[in-house]
Formats: sequence, structure tokens, C-alpha cells
Amino acid sequence: MIIKQLSPSDLVDVQRWDEFVFACPSATFFHRAGWQSILHEVFRHPTYFLYAEDGGEIHGVLPLAHVNSLLFGNALIALPFAVYGGVAAKNKDALQALEEAAKALAQKLGVGHLEFRNIEPHHTNDWPTQDLYVTFRKEILPEVEQNMLAIPRKQRAMVRKGIKNGLVSTVDRSSERFFKLFADNVHRHGTPALPKRYFDSLMRVFGDDCEILTVTSADGQLLSSVFSFYFRDEVLPYYAGDDESARNLAANDFKYWELMRRACERGLKVFDYGRSKKDTGPYAFKKNWGFEPQQLHYEYCLYKRDSIPQNNPNNAKYKLFIEAWRRMPIGLANWLGPHIVRNLG
Repeated sequence: MIIKQLSPSDLVDVQRWDEFVFACPSATFFHRAGWQSILHEVFRHPTYFLYAEDGGEIHGVLPLAHVNSLLFGNALIALPFAVYGGVAAKNKDALQALEEAAKALAQKLGVGHLEFRNIEPHHTNDWPTQDLYVTFRKEILPEVEQNMLAIPRKQRAMVRKGIKNGLVSTVDRSSERFFKLFADNVHRHGTPALPKRYFDSLMRVFGDDCEILTVTSADGQLLSSVFSFYFRDEVLPYYAGDDESARNLAANDFKYWELMRRACERGLKVFDYGRSKKDTGPYAFKKNWGFEPQQLHYEYCLYKRDSIPQNNPNNAKYKLFIEAWRRMPIGLANWLGPHIVRNLG
């Protein structure tokens, strides 16, 4: 088994990489080659997209990025800004070869830790594991009305309320309306916003496999928007934003219903509601839709630290920062945010 590194300028190997990703059952949207150019161009993170090759055939891939911050630490991550990552491989030999290559690279770079964002566990005893996050995935039923009736009664009533309110969903071809809602939403929660050019880059690199669905009132008031990824037969609503008035009009529920309805009509099979921290508002919201949590297995090799990093809003040491960010004028927050959030992936 030979370990090689993908060059984003080598279009033949990029094509081979993506062909493997689409064919490999354990691969995800976040294993696609396009993430390499996005992480480098938008966030300036050095990337190491490793693949295992045998007899001229790719047997496994491992996208990695080096994130180095005085505030949040020095790490090699598979993959920042992704909920799923780690090795995607056809066999155990490729998986082990890529993990060993990643460990050697981590030590060469002198990072504090190496992080794999696995869906399935690879190391049950020998690596520290973070159990903070779960994912929510559910089958999309063949008929639209079947999916409506599969939503628990109280949440279904909220969807019908949005329909009764005359809300309208539209697919946007630019990120303008989405970003306005997204930036305002994260600001209210005390979190720095990702830069607009990140979303523009996603749409440019992944084309039709990215989509923005925006909800307005009958008279055109901007209420809610979701930025989704499409991969094989799945839809992944990934980033979202809502106006403060969206809740009373049930725009958030209507938004996800419209996305599910459209996915059903396209013949897709899986609705991936994405990652949430346990016992949070988004966690409860997804459960109320009838989705069951599935544990994610974030596994670590620790080199220059004694414990797993906790770079998330649940960490008490960020409480004062979150409160200060909420009070900051949104224009200033949107200017400062990209310089901070690039290291929070």
C-alpha cells in the first residue's frame, strides 16, 4: 500500500479521488476533493489530502487540514468545518496505512493533537473519544404525504401552520439573502459568522450539489434560509439562518418541510439533519421531528496536551466572549468574525 498526497492541480487524480468517494460506502460529502481548495483559499489552512493506492487503484482517502491558533490550539483535523471525516477506505489495510501516515504527519508538524471525525468507531479503547456530538439521519419515504404523516403530531402542526400562513420557498442562485439571515442569526447567539466568500466558494466548487432554499412571507418578507449539500441519494441541510419573526410564522419548520418535500420529489432516500450537541435546542428540535440521535465518534491522538480540546460554546471559559459578541454591532462582528472562526472549524 502506497500513501500519496493529492494535488488540487492534478485534475486526473482529483477525478480519481472523487470517483472513489462516490463509490465508497463509508465516504461522505466531506471527503470530496473540492474541500482542499476551499480550506486553502478561504481559510489559508495547509491541507494534506492523503490517499492509499495499490496497483494503481485508490483503496482509501483521508482529507486533513492543519489548524494553528494561539487561542484555540495547534491541530491536524479530518476535517475542519465538517461534521464527518476520518478515513474512508475499502479495506482495513488502507485504513491502517492512512491512520499511520496521519500520525507521522501530526508528529512532523508538531501539533497538539490529531482529530478524526468518524461516524463509526475505529478505536474503542486505545484513543480518547469525544461523545459530545450526535447526528440525525432518517429515510425519506417514497410519497410526499407519507413524509408529512411521519412527522410527530405537534411538529406536523407547525409545518401546517407555515403552509396556512402562505409562506413561500424559493431556490436562490446567490448567497445574498441566506448570508444576511445566517450572519444575523449567529450574531444573536454570540458566535462569529463564517465569511460570505466561504459560501460563495462552496457554490462555485460544488455547483448543483449545493443549494440555498429561502422562505419568505406571502408579501416577500425574508424569514428563513438553509444552505444544503447533496451527496449520492442524500440531502444535508447544513447551515441555516432565521429572522426573529420566523418563529411566530413557523417559517423554520416550513423551511425543513419544503426541503424534505423537494428531496422526496427528486427521488432522494436520506434526510441528514446533521450534527448537534447533546441536550441543546437543535438536538431537541430534531428529535421533535421524529429523528433519533446516532452517536458520532470523534477520536484523538494527543501529543502536547493532556485532554481532548473543548472548542465549543459549552465550554465555560467562552461564556464572557459569547456575551460580549452578542452586544457587538453586527457590522463589526461580520468584519472580525472570519479572522476568529477560521480556527474554530
